[in-house]
Parts: sequence; C-alpha cells; structure tokens
Amino acid sequence: MRFYVDHDLGDEIRCWVVPDNPLAISRVFVSVEGRRVAEVPATITDDGIRANGWHSTGQCVFRLTPEEVPGLAEARRVEVYDTDTNVLIYRRIRQDGIRTGKVLLVDTSIVPETRIPSALFDRFQQSYLGIGRLSDEVLRVLFESPWLASSFLSGAIVVPRYEGFFASEGFLTTALVHDPYTEMATRLLWLKARTAVAADPGQAWRLGRLAEAADFAGDYDYDDPKSLKRFFRMMPEPAYRLLYNPLARQFGTKLPDDRMTPGNSIVAIEILARVGVVGHRDFYEAFATTLFDRLGIEAVVPEPEPISETVLALAARLRGLRVAQDMLVFDVAMADAVRDAVAKGWTV
Repeated sequence: MRFYVDHDLGDEIRCWVVPDNPLAISRVFVSVEGRRVAEVPATITDDGIRANGWHSTGQCVFRLTPEEVPGLAEARRVEVYDTDTNVLIYRRIRQDGIRTGKVLLVDTSIVPETRIPSALFDRFQQSYLGIGRLSDEVLRVLFESPWLASSFLSGAIVVPRYEGFFASEGFLTTALVHDPYTEMATRLLWLKARTAVAADPGQAWRLGRLAEAADFAGDYDYDDPKSLKRFFRMMPEPAYRLLYNPLARQFGTKLPDDRMTPGNSIVAIEILARVGVVGHRDFYEAFATTLFDRLGIEAVVPEPEPISETVLALAARLRGLRVAQDMLVFDVAMADAVRDAVAKGWTV
C-alpha cells in the first residue's frame, strides 16, 4: 500500500491511497473529533498511478469535502484511515505545542514501550505505533514522505534496512536498550503465554512463524533448571532466532532471516552509535528526560512499566546458564557499553 496527502485546505482534503490489490478501489473512513462519520471510496483517477504500474485503473484519489464529511471545515481534529488496513493516512490536529520533524523510537523489546509513546502521541500531528507490523511499502512512505512533517513513530524494525531514510534533516532516531537476560526472560514468558493460541488451529496464524516456538514452550517448566536446560537444547529454529542476540540482530542485519555472525555485531554497534538518543532501561528517567529535552517538551517524565518478579527471577536463572550466556554474547557487550556510557552522567 502507498499513500500521499496533497493538501488540507480546511474545507477540502485531497489524498491518494493505492491498495495492495491493484484491481480494488480504495476506501477510507474519516473520524471527526474522535467520532467516525463517513466511509468514502476513491472517485478520481490518476493516470500517473496507473502508468507507474501501481494500480490497474488509477482510481485511487480522494477529494474529501463537507459533502462527504459533515463538519470537516470547522473540525479541529480529523483523521483519515485506510479502510482495509486501518493505517492512518492523515491527521489534522489544531492545537498549540505540536512538534515538527520526525521522531522514531525503536522498540528493542518484544513488549513494546508504551509510556513514552503515550506521552508524545498528541505532541505530533501524526503518530504511528507498532510500525514493525506494517508492510515495507508503508514504512517507506512513513520514513521518506516530506509531507509527514510532524510525526512520531515507534515499533520494532530491522534498523539497517531503513537507516538510509534517517539521515534526512529533522529526523531524530531513538532507542532504549534492555538488559539482555531480562529481555530473554521476557521473550521466554511471552512464548509460554501464547501456548494456548499456538495450539488452536483457528488462532495459530496470529503468531506467524512463532507459532511453533510458542507451542513448544508449553511443554517446559522454566522454574525447573533441568527443564530449562532441555528447552535450550531442543528448541526449534523460530525460538532460536527469537532468543539469539536479538539486539545485535535488530541493528546488524537487514532481514529477519539473515544469518548472524560476529561481523553483524560490529555493524550493530556502528549503527547503534549513529542513533540520536540511546538509553538503557536501568536509566529510564535519563532516557526520557533527554528525549523530552531534545524535543523541547516540558512535561512530567513518565515512570517505567514495572518489571515483574517472575521475569526478574527467570532472568537471574538465565545469567547462570552457560547456553544463555553463549546466546547473548553480542547483546551483553552492546548493552553493557550503553549502560556504562549512561551511568557516567546519571545515577539509578
């Protein structure tokens, strides 16, 4: 899917959306002041879209007026979404304090960061959370489109694949690094929590390639040292990829299935060093404070989401497990370097 916004004149919004199906006619739904008021099909044909081979007819252009969208002209908040994918196409927000530029928060944990995005959501004209679930085409639109002049993006992406887009003026990249053993414990428990979903033929598709790993995790007791060791000895390939140096993989490879080598860890360190604001989860306040300061935002710094005792206990067991140590060599080196750098200027 591709999309673009030509203009918002108050009483007219013009945009185009090219659907994944080149034979389909695009549809958008529009919310005014938080209330869904209209669903509109594309009515205008663009020969350029057809000539580029993106769509069979080029009927992908929308001209939204008060006739289709009651209250459009005077509305302070208007949101236009693609009907099929629910992706935000355009958001009008008329309020003071809106920041310009693009900010990307790279999620490095399998459990997304929520408190900082919640604090920043309304500080930007358009915000996109969980971008790791979006298609490659949509991500490229978000990263390279000049009309997205005020946007906050967060999610788990493979960073080297898109790093070329981040060099543009006004693009701030940020990342919060987690303790590798705590993150491994979080991922193990994430798998176990989805065992029932993986075992259900009607729902297993929701987990994609991780369905096999989640189903496998249900047979093991992480509290039992022997069972935990057996898990690592017998785990299927999807579980291995999820647990093996995930931070180095995220910053050192271009595709999720790329083979990890020591060379990738060097690439990961170099790319992480080019990120605008890097923090460590142990110094959450320092990271959030630095980010808010870079953005010129005066607000109460959010508290981090508490880490459960179950996660911390499992992480402690993993620290003493040789196989876990071997699987996290690259990530430990990266996380320790970040933590040491932050610790020089902040206290926990």
